[in-house]
Amino acid sequence: MWITATSWTAVPRYYLSPSPPLIVCMVSSRIKCVLNMIYLQSNFGVDNDATGVQSLRIPSFELQTKGGRPDRDIWSSPNAKFYYGCSNASSKFLRPETITQPNRYLIIATSGGLNQQRTGITDAVVAARILNATLVVPKLDQKSFWKDASNFSEIFDIDWFISSLRKDVKIIKELPKKGGKTWGVRSMRVPRKCSERCYSNRVLPVLLKRHVIQLSKFDYRLANKLSTEMQKLRCRVNYYSLKFTDPIRAMGQMLVNRMGMRSRHYIALHLRFEPDMLAFSGCDYGGGEKERQELGAIRRRWKTLHITNPDRARRQGKCPLTPEEVGLMLRALGYGSDVHIYVASGEVYGGEKYLAPLKALFPNFHSKDTIASKEELAPFAPFSSRMAALDFIVCDGSDVFVTNNNGNMARILAGRRRYFGHKPTIRPNAKKLYRLFSARANMTWKEFSLKVRSYQRGFMGEPMEVRPGRGEFHENPSSCICEDSESKATKDSGNRKLGKRGDTFKEEPESLADDLDIDNEPDWMEQEDEDQDDGLSGRGQFNETIMDYDSGNSDEPELDELLSD
Repeated sequence: MWITATSWTAVPRYYLSPSPPLIVCMVSSRIKCVLNMIYLQSNFGVDNDATGVQSLRIPSFELQTKGGRPDRDIWSSPNAKFYYGCSNASSKFLRPETITQPNRYLIIATSGGLNQQRTGITDAVVAARILNATLVVPKLDQKSFWKDASNFSEIFDIDWFISSLRKDVKIIKELPKKGGKTWGVRSMRVPRKCSERCYSNRVLPVLLKRHVIQLSKFDYRLANKLSTEMQKLRCRVNYYSLKFTDPIRAMGQMLVNRMGMRSRHYIALHLRFEPDMLAFSGCDYGGGEKERQELGAIRRRWKTLHITNPDRARRQGKCPLTPEEVGLMLRALGYGSDVHIYVASGEVYGGEKYLAPLKALFPNFHSKDTIASKEELAPFAPFSSRMAALDFIVCDGSDVFVTNNNGNMARILAGRRRYFGHKPTIRPNAKKLYRLFSARANMTWKEFSLKVRSYQRGFMGEPMEVRPGRGEFHENPSSCICEDSESKATKDSGNRKLGKRGDTFKEEPESLADDLDIDNEPDWMEQEDEDQDDGLSGRGQFNETIMDYDSGNSDEPELDELLSD
């Protein structure tokens, strides 16, 4: 396809038909024409003909407007029915009145944004159980980057939290007086990912001596690997006991219902593309010198943050996908332009400049602000955690959840959706997708979409994508997911009669499949096991996606807080 520089005004960014119209470049549209020319030159290249006239060579990168795939249901997991959440305590799990010791109180001060605090609250209950202590309802972080003064009872149903865990841990709302006087509280911090033995060795002796301790900055202070009973307790807290307050749940459900009224299915996208996040990543997002100066100015706020090689970070998959890249990934996975998308995000860097390509791919673009009035959102708007809770509910209620990052909300929702039926959860395989996005101008749409589907195997929220016991527990609660082995055996037996993949899979053409470099396993990335004091030192496999936003690793408190959700 060839287009001369004088023959058009606004060639579409994405071609939806084989032959886009050629329009004369009018004087009044010359600026727009030049800008489009620059875009196409930078993305597709320029050739000169015999007369010296510049022409553009554009490969047939023609997106299909319709979605769907012949080989799978894009709105559900075919194997989900063979797995279910199972977190009930065994008969050997003693009731709290049997094990809780008098004058032994645990206070927890959480850290970060809503979802990081959620992990802290969940782990606090388990820590209290390990220490045979009474848990005081955790304190929420009110001084962090998120600047939300809400307390526990203003976000979570405090009475339900206490009553639903009455068979597991004794929980009280406030620390009682000691002979009419206030207790002297010892504050301490435990190591990250502290094991059961670590709590017994480091925390219990202090608790026995002081009777009341407060564990501060309590985020990811409990090991991934615990006994099965403790892991199941984690799940009971996270998936049943932590309920948002009635006003939050009612508003969140209203938003879910309104999305449901617009379409039978919808995608929820947690889009983290805020200026601070991009500055932290140190990546290059194609904005040229202006972008480098703007993000560089933000980056200088943090003295310990030094970025040396943006291209390397991108190649290693440590950068959030841009809105455009998320849209291209979704379209390649089979989601058409008629799909409705709910976008949960903060301030998007560059505003419409970066959102426009995503909206062009998916015009049915929604957010809290578009499906609810200012009056309806007014009770929640001044509080970042309550607004985040609304997004959490809508994302959890979606048919498909997508993220461009690997933050706490993405992790929590990934684990929750696994527990409640393996609803599709798309986490970009950014390391491989980066190479693909960089080369897309040199391939057809069919080649591009096939490669995306290949690279995303193992990153779609299917059962057994992550080996049991690997990864962050809140993201992969494998101890709390059971398999219906009888039904699965029946299904597998049927598949053997139909062939390896059954009768629902259509093989790709052999020539294309060979070009895709398709492996039998996902693109796992190895990482060191960080659990402490558990006697394990082996390496494991985990389908880590992009930036690992564990906090507590820098000397900049504001930076840690920013990354928390």
